[in-house]
Amino acid sequence: MGILFTKLWRLFNHQEHKVIIVGLDNAGKTTILYQFSMNEVVHTSPTIGSNVEEIVVNNTHFLMWDIGGQESLRSSWNTYYTNTEFVIVVVDSTDRERISVTKEELYRMLAHEVSFCVLGHVL
Repeated sequence: MGILFTKLWRLFNHQEHKVIIVGLDNAGKTTILYQFSMNEVVHTSPTIGSNVEEIVVNNTHFLMWDIGGQESLRSSWNTYYTNTEFVIVVVDSTDRERISVTKEELYRMLAHEVSFCVLGHVL
């Protein structure tokens, strides 16, 4: 009976979650997005605006937004927080000169009520 209920639950339990991926420019956000979606590393160029991919895992849909990290784009990050359930913050741990900038941006993000996951990324 439990197995039948589980199979029916999976069949009718269609969930969708909005996820945004943020971090400073050149931190590896787009690389991580395409690693999730295509399961391979791809050559990328700087993101101007955003990249969006839908990723499905066990009948759960994740709409993942990779937001550009250039200084001129960071002020617009908060517009993406609407209906966002998860924020993935990517930190290039080899970019020690800008760790303090990352810290400041993280504090700005903490003012919003969303769940965070911080990823250290070494290129």
